[in-house]
Amino acid sequence: MERIRPLLLASVCCLLVSTALSAQAGGGIYFQELVKEARTRIREIRPDQLGPLRAANLSVVLVDVREDNEWNRSRIPGAIHVGRGVLEASFESRVPQKATPVVVYCQSGGRSALAADVLAKMGYTNIWSLAGGMAAYQAAGMLIDQAAPPR
Repeated sequence: MERIRPLLLASVCCLLVSTALSAQAGGGIYFQELVKEARTRIREIRPDQLGPLRAANLSVVLVDVREDNEWNRSRIPGAIHVGRGVLEASFESRVPQKATPVVVYCQSGGRSALAADVLAKMGYTNIWSLAGGMAAYQAAGMLIDQAAPPR
């Protein structure tokens, strides 16, 4: 049993990492169902609508909910970073006014849909999720900030 335990532990760790990567890539069925459900309750904005929204309302806060390593590689100019994993615990300190217009985005739009749903449950009243996320934003030819991220 002593020889089997490390192998069993390694197998469980591999399974957990595999499951996490699958969900992060948007491949998990449960994740997809959660996103589909959230989209029935939230508003989405297309990348081509983001510029005019920001121009018309200078108080719009753009929030990147991706992982730290994604944020470090690139981001939409002017965005702040509040990773999805810490959103509920740290968003209110970053955006204290519940009526502040907020656009959240991730890589493909799934995590940001969930984030928008959670923010609405937290009492935020003016939330959008960027449809298609950073991938759609880049595909639309929009400006990307690849400099070292602000600290």
